[in-house]
Amino acid sequence: MDPPAEAYMRNPSFGQGGPPQLFEDTSNQMPGSQFVNDPMANVAMQYGSHLAGKGREIVDEKVNRFLSTSRLKYYFAVDTKYVLRKLSLLIFPFHHTNWSVTYNKSEPVVPRYSVNAPDLYIPTMAFVTYVLLIGLIMGVQQRFSPDQLGIAASSALVWLCLEVGAITISIYLLNITADLRTLDLLAFCGYKYVGMISILIAGLLIGNQGYYGLLIWKSITLAYFLSRTLSRIILPATSTDGVARVGKRRNLLLIIVAFVQPLFMWWLTSNIISYQPRPKADVL
Repeated sequence: MDPPAEAYMRNPSFGQGGPPQLFEDTSNQMPGSQFVNDPMANVAMQYGSHLAGKGREIVDEKVNRFLSTSRLKYYFAVDTKYVLRKLSLLIFPFHHTNWSVTYNKSEPVVPRYSVNAPDLYIPTMAFVTYVLLIGLIMGVQQRFSPDQLGIAASSALVWLCLEVGAITISIYLLNITADLRTLDLLAFCGYKYVGMISILIAGLLIGNQGYYGLLIWKSITLAYFLSRTLSRIILPATSTDGVARVGKRRNLLLIIVAFVQPLFMWWLTSNIISYQPRPKADVL
């Protein structure tokens, strides 16, 4: 094939009076370079970033409205000295005389400066220890499984949330004004896990006698602790007849909150200790 014919085969516009058609080689361009160089694409990206930022601000505002990070930090502001004093108070509260919460201006001081302040550190650690202890007891009873452990943990958590919700609704229905936040109720209701750990250990080491004996003791101490603590929060002094009627409703609420805790302690631990393995069938 002669050179003109070969050139025509390579480029059909050769020899037709115009310049050869040139094709842009895009093999060396970076992927997405055309999208980046597009002004409309840049505007869309900036608008999307703006919407994402506004959405994050709205979410943070809603979360801080119902669960402030600074308020949550207050309940975990503890130290070793506070934890030891609080545990001793939960084990034997009868020697304690001053049940008032210390205030700094209008806000209560953090728990590490006042043993009477509610905290969430001890209830959280006690709840985790309670779940792990159930796993240990189930292992000793040769019936441990991750499913059973998950059921025990979720059941205890659901009962705790229902308990806090019921108390909150009762305060609203009884028209009681109390300086008691939802996290305060969660802390006070969570202290029973400290006693549940001790009675589970007693049941594991001693048996039913140790379990029920310590259950009675922990029920008395927890009811006394809650009644003395909550009396400073939801039981103000009464003087007139109208306030006296409100005080009766508050007394009723106090009794319910303080004395329902032993029932939960028994309900969440008795099925673990009283488990009896099924007898094996005789093989003929």
